[in-house]
Amino acid sequence: MRVGAVQFAPTFGDVRGNLERCLALVSSADADLFVLPELALSGYVFESREEAESLAQDPDAEEFAALASAGAERGAAIVVGFAERAGDSLYNSSVLLAPDGSRSVYRKIHLFNDEKRIFDPGDRPPAVVDVGGARLGMMICFDWIFPETARTLALLGADVLCHPANLVLPYCQRAMVTRCIENRVFAVTANRVGTEERAGQSWTFTGQSEIVAQSGEILARAAPEGDAVIVAEIAHEEARNKLVTPANHIIEDRRPELYRLG
Repeated sequence: MRVGAVQFAPTFGDVRGNLERCLALVSSADADLFVLPELALSGYVFESREEAESLAQDPDAEEFAALASAGAERGAAIVVGFAERAGDSLYNSSVLLAPDGSRSVYRKIHLFNDEKRIFDPGDRPPAVVDVGGARLGMMICFDWIFPETARTLALLGADVLCHPANLVLPYCQRAMVTRCIENRVFAVTANRVGTEERAGQSWTFTGQSEIVAQSGEILARAAPEGDAVIVAEIAHEEARNKLVTPANHIIEDRRPELYRLG
């Protein structure tokens, strides 16, 4: 299985232009799975919830139809982050567009900083979706700092963590290596680049999108700046072998009855 991470700097508010860039970048490489950044179509720094709502979509939006079509033509699944409008709620979400036309949505559980002012926290647990025999789980950006997110997906049987991101802290790329080791899963982190200065804020994003093996080996990593599509070949079934030594299984050796306070 070939997996890819797409890195670029979305132009705030230019949904159509950002979509065209996503399509061009996806078409520039060959992979079975592409992961694009968090809020890839809208940009990140919103003045208000109302502004975010004006740039929000639902999973049936025409932009996702275009991405799904591009993926289906190459037999590829695509994961992309977006602002999701759902009734009166507004979520920082990602959608998995499978080649068979099915769509699965994950709503970010752990909101970062000013996101708490803009978005509602995710209202459903992480889930795993089987796409062509590969078990894919989604997490978004700041979910990385909570080990429970990746562990939950691993317990659900995920082979690959699909991780759209707008990373600004310097720790995540290294932390995802640990997430892969402690769960024996692969991870594709697609981070954006560039700087957004809006709403009295200035955020510079760290790039370095990466693909990490279940062993913790970094299979591919992009530069801190600039557009990039990185691709790596993985044997996703290796994530189902949870043995660290012949006597140590990272799932079966857990002692949940002792993981409690008091």
